[in-house]
Amino acid sequence: MITAGRGTPTTVRGRSLADGEPIELWIDANGCFAPEPIPGAEVLSDGGWILPGLVDAHCHIGIRFGGGAEDTDGSVTQAVRERDVGVLLLRDAGSPVDTRHLASRTDLPRIVRAGRHIAMPKRYIRGLPVDLEDESQLPAEVARQARAGDGWVKLVGDWIDRGVGDLAPLWSDEILVEAIAAAHREGARVTAHVFGEDALPGLLAAGIDCIEHGTGLTDDTIATMAANGTALVPTLVNIENFPDIADSATRFPVYAAHMRDLHRRVADTIGAAHDAGVAIYAGTDAGGQVEHGRIGDEIAALGKAGLGVDGAFAAASWAAREWLGHPAFAAGSPADLIVYGDDPRTDPGSARPDLVVLAGNVVRRR
Repeated sequence: MITAGRGTPTTVRGRSLADGEPIELWIDANGCFAPEPIPGAEVLSDGGWILPGLVDAHCHIGIRFGGGAEDTDGSVTQAVRERDVGVLLLRDAGSPVDTRHLASRTDLPRIVRAGRHIAMPKRYIRGLPVDLEDESQLPAEVARQARAGDGWVKLVGDWIDRGVGDLAPLWSDEILVEAIAAAHREGARVTAHVFGEDALPGLLAAGIDCIEHGTGLTDDTIATMAANGTALVPTLVNIENFPDIADSATRFPVYAAHMRDLHRRVADTIGAAHDAGVAIYAGTDAGGQVEHGRIGDEIAALGKAGLGVDGAFAAASWAAREWLGHPAFAAGSPADLIVYGDDPRTDPGSARPDLVVLAGNVVRRR
């Protein structure tokens, strides 16, 4: 529930989690960060650790936990759950439902939408993607999803091919070049779900902007990502499900063994990408197999995978906001911030903000 906000200038004082230095922020009557102090502003918080609202850069508002499309009330519940743990900006990396109506809610996180997943028949989770009968349709569908989203398009890059018995790419290298160029002409960036190794070279050669999961990265594809400036969102809390996925795939022993191997070496893979200079951002893959509200667990996992706790918080806050076009604490921008009473870096998985401010409104206080 909103307890304070627009119409009343406010201020927040404490220490910046980004650099440990004292910080004071002013919020004007319109709910935006003010460029200079506002005399007489109401003090919302005096002390604690301040950082921009957290970011879940791979989050599915509209996919029900356990599978299937979520209804309107369920989508709101998902967004509230994210907000209450401090996530104020979401990149919805594919949803079967249109969530644009949530943008009118000033008490919910901002959603950067990627439209629907794009796949081929029987090559992704039933009911979630737009299924194309022929890959020649991909450039036109990418352009359509680019226009329907908020600057992102989501491809399914690989999935189990039952005829092969293992993960395999969905698209030819040639059509990927056309499709990604079509998205770029629309001013959109493209990302792709990729678990294995084989789909990555074609996607990277075609100029893709981001890779989701990336468990099959090799030294060569890591080097290409670093050279191209391709981002990575590993979704480590979802990768925890790989052994269960393998256990359920007894009909496909090669696939099952592959998934277990990808899981076994994921920390080394992500650590190698970080060491090579690949930009890494935090995303939980909430929806489907992951409950909403687990950004703290993802931060903890990224820290252990080589980013360190400070790098992991950057990947889930100020660095991710910059990447998505919502810079932290920028004068004139909506005042999104959270305050922790205790340093959240001591236990990111359990840390919960004491104060959550969204567009200048106090939407949660402990």
